[in-house]
Amino acid sequence: MKAEIIAVGTELLLGQIVNTNAQAISQKLAELGIDVYFQTVVGDNAGRLRQAIEIGRGRADLLLFTGGLGPTQDDLTKDVLAQYLGRKLIIHEPSMAVIEEMFSARGMAMVESNRRQAHMIEGSEPLHNSTGLAVGNALEADGTLYVLLPGPPREMKPMLEGPAQDWLRSMLGEEVPLFSRLLKFAGIGESNLEAKLMDLIEGQDDPTIAPYAKEGEVSIRVSTKARTSEEADGKIDATVEGIKERIGEHLYAQEDIPIEEEIVRLLRSSRRRLASAESCSGGLFAELITNVPGSSGEFAGGVVTYTNVMKNKLLGIPMSQLEGKDAPGAISESTAAMMAENVRLLSDADFGVSLTGVAGPAESEGKPVGLVYFAVAERGKDTIVYTAKLSGGRSIIRLRAVKAALYRLWLALKA
Repeated sequence: MKAEIIAVGTELLLGQIVNTNAQAISQKLAELGIDVYFQTVVGDNAGRLRQAIEIGRGRADLLLFTGGLGPTQDDLTKDVLAQYLGRKLIIHEPSMAVIEEMFSARGMAMVESNRRQAHMIEGSEPLHNSTGLAVGNALEADGTLYVLLPGPPREMKPMLEGPAQDWLRSMLGEEVPLFSRLLKFAGIGESNLEAKLMDLIEGQDDPTIAPYAKEGEVSIRVSTKARTSEEADGKIDATVEGIKERIGEHLYAQEDIPIEEEIVRLLRSSRRRLASAESCSGGLFAELITNVPGSSGEFAGGVVTYTNVMKNKLLGIPMSQLEGKDAPGAISESTAAMMAENVRLLSDADFGVSLTGVAGPAESEGKPVGLVYFAVAERGKDTIVYTAKLSGGRSIIRLRAVKAALYRLWLALKA
């Protein structure tokens, strides 16, 4: 079955809100074995919405709408589709009763336009809205399925997961569901990853391999259609093994989690703790770690020693190391090592991680923008210092530096 998602709302076209509904709907339809071939965004305009319906009906078996079910005159989805299908709009009495009761309980007079939220297309099945007032609709007409969901995600998602999904399952018959596994990588760029997997990507059939990238991380989605999860796992596992043979040293998870979450898990399972000392990253390393719920048991704490005075006073790094004609300077391998070692000792943690460098906008200590040193100090082992030469603006350099440090820490935890 081929599907098209039609998001209705001028605010989407103006960029005032992000269409997060499309992601949730696409994922749900994939689980049901329904292929999403097109996504359309159309404004609150009857003529253009009707045109979108006509185009969609010619190329998809299912049109799934979000938005345009509210009480105002620009909420047109039900009106336009009903007119297009030559059907009447009727009142769904249970939904109408809920609306009237709400206004009565608040001691407010109900505006007549609120009745629009209880409209349903003649011959359709109502989809209960557990978190709002606008009733959803589902119907089949001339071989095409139509599902109408509200626009606000807090209303759309429960309706999608509940009555809309149930209705779609009843209409599917023998559709084979799609199963996917997300592989998460660190310490490797998208182009390098793709080059190492090019033979697999070019020769893919089933399962399929699709790479995705965002700053500091790369993901691969491995997907296949199967009648059972066991059958799907068998096919996906074989593909994953082929990927691991090439770039297994960069694969940190087979689920959609950031590397910092996997690091906290590894620290927790091994009963070890971490501390950080940051300069150019400005506390971003500590922020990412503490964004992981429950990380307080694994993260002893961190310091942001942005100036040489703070490096000296908080971490005990001699000023002769930081300043002077022959001093290595704050931006150096030896200073990065001292920062990691001293914060580990200060906190009695098992690992100390440090970052020092030049995030920009201008060079510092005669060293170029993008040069970053970071170190991993581990109890009972030699401290290792790494050098990165990063590109991008200030915020991008900071993020890339922290992700690089997290990757090296992950390798140390895995060793």
